[in-house]
Amino acid sequence: MPTRRSLLLPALLLALGASPAARAAVRLPALVGSHMVLQRDAKLPLWGWAAPGEQVSVTFRGKTYPAVPGGPDGRWQATLPPQPAGGPYTLTVRGQNTIELTDVLVGDVWLASGQSNMQFKVKDPNRGGYQPVQNADQEIAAANWPNLRLFTVNQTAAYRPQAEAPANGWQVCSPATIAEFSAVAYFFGRDLYQQYRVPMGLIADSWGGTPAEAWVSAEGLRAFPEFGAKVAAFSQRTTSLADDQRAFQTQQKAFQQSINTRDQGYLPGGKTWAAPDFDARAWATLAVPGAWEASPALAGYDGVVWFRKEIELTAADAARSLTLALGRIADADSTWFNGVKVGGTGGAGTPRAYDVPAALVHPGRNVIAVRVVDASGPGGFVGAPADLVLTTAARSLALAGAWQYRPGIAPADVPRPPVPGGAQMAPTALYNGMIAPMQPLAIKGVIWYQGETNAERAEQYRTLFPALIADWRAHWGYEFPFLFVQLANFNPALPQPAESDWAELREAQAGALALPRTGMATAIDLGDPADIHPHNKQEVGRRLALAARRVAYADPGVVASGPTYAGMAVAGPAVRLRFDHHGSGLRAPDGPLRGFAVAGADHKFYWATAQVQGDDVVVSSAEVPAPVAVRYDWATNPDGNLYNREGLPTVPFRTDTWPGVTAGRK
Repeated sequence: MPTRRSLLLPALLLALGASPAARAAVRLPALVGSHMVLQRDAKLPLWGWAAPGEQVSVTFRGKTYPAVPGGPDGRWQATLPPQPAGGPYTLTVRGQNTIELTDVLVGDVWLASGQSNMQFKVKDPNRGGYQPVQNADQEIAAANWPNLRLFTVNQTAAYRPQAEAPANGWQVCSPATIAEFSAVAYFFGRDLYQQYRVPMGLIADSWGGTPAEAWVSAEGLRAFPEFGAKVAAFSQRTTSLADDQRAFQTQQKAFQQSINTRDQGYLPGGKTWAAPDFDARAWATLAVPGAWEASPALAGYDGVVWFRKEIELTAADAARSLTLALGRIADADSTWFNGVKVGGTGGAGTPRAYDVPAALVHPGRNVIAVRVVDASGPGGFVGAPADLVLTTAARSLALAGAWQYRPGIAPADVPRPPVPGGAQMAPTALYNGMIAPMQPLAIKGVIWYQGETNAERAEQYRTLFPALIADWRAHWGYEFPFLFVQLANFNPALPQPAESDWAELREAQAGALALPRTGMATAIDLGDPADIHPHNKQEVGRRLALAARRVAYADPGVVASGPTYAGMAVAGPAVRLRFDHHGSGLRAPDGPLRGFAVAGADHKFYWATAQVQGDDVVVSSAEVPAPVAVRYDWATNPDGNLYNREGLPTVPFRTDTWPGVTAGRK
């Protein structure tokens, strides 16, 4: 009799540390389960584990297919022939036991990956201060799409490629399931379903704040020697990252409980390093505010650091009590004035402000001491310079600047995480934990939204991003469509043309279009200067779907891109720009054209006037009588307004190849 697939069994077995080969019962990865979507019109690898050599078969739509028996690890694989779109069907796996998967559809499977803008949920009730997508409640109420299926991969980093990724299985899209799913992936899949009426399987596989190199395999990074040492260190580990992380957490807990007894700043006789007569002349100095990790001696340090600053006060200053403001401190502080504790606060988000009684204040030399305990992340004074001020009856004294400091516990004695800075930031770590386990699932293609974390190394991204695309395709064994979002506008707009690492990153992203079967959704007009996460994810998904219709579905009637720069011709003081992908024509929907800048041989850019002339744009500036280069929307937060009549914005560009601000950064 078929057994009901249990989501608890794989989790329990993993918790007990059992290996696949140690279990005779056939089992499946979470990725292969009820409610899943199988890729139509493609060979369909399905896999799982059983006893080594055990005979396993898969039955689907009335036909049975034998699996290739597993080796020592017990992993078997069956390959079904291409299937047309349809369903729901039952899929049965038989070995020593039988597993029956129900409500299986055949359609298109899309893998959605990247950092936080892909991870961004329709509405996240578990995140304080989180702003959902536009019209989130209405979108959730209307999310009755039973032929859309959702699968979210749990965030997992690993030293080596993993066979499985933890997840809770496939879900049917509904108002009860959509809120905590990737918004971009949902709106993308919904638009494609509305266009083609084919079941869509959407796999959300992302981690906020992560760099591209974390998503590339060791083989894919071989051409990048700057990552070689970290990749080699991973390959030499004999333990698992999960085990190492658990061991670190145990050590960290014991360490945190013993901080006060380990802290050398507590001296015999009840004195501390805060004592005014303590000799701190040999202490090093550090700029405050600023995370103490800026000091090479404290890089990656999570522990205790004492800070001291001496100030000279007048008799007028000392006549009354003072207010000592220190801004935000990560994570907890104890603060002394002339050796007497005047306050202490926990939590990095709380600004510190302490009253200092007049009895503690002396004309002449006074000593402020702050003991800071940090458990993780940046440590020390993390507010703004203007937040650090001592207010007396007579004046205000700025306290930002050089402070003396000394760790209360030697850095060598502090437990270090297995991967300093966070395992998810390390080269290969997310490929190993979250992408390798997706293989060899047949997919229609990939959508990708990432790049913010790599902006400071935009020049490197020119080769790193194409390497990622080629790497994934090589591991899957075929050239699937790869569609990506070009970064939206962000941060305050600047009044004059300037260099920009984000502009260089967008240029690097656009350069990946040289690879076959790629497409890009430009989001340059969808951003928020105060929020790195634009909330109009509906339009992001729609533009990705347009790219998919052109690249993946070969729909020749779709205009999938805004205008793209195609060439220039200089005629005296003016430059004529040619464009591809102008659709049914160029337009500026809200007045005169903006966003163009021109430069002469001195490389200095000035804003230009611009006019649409047919399918071209002519630009000029009175400050540049002999122009040699033009840039458009070349800024972190530009405001260009050139579109095609289909409503898609022009892709930011520059005509020059002058070195940018990220040149040489790795």
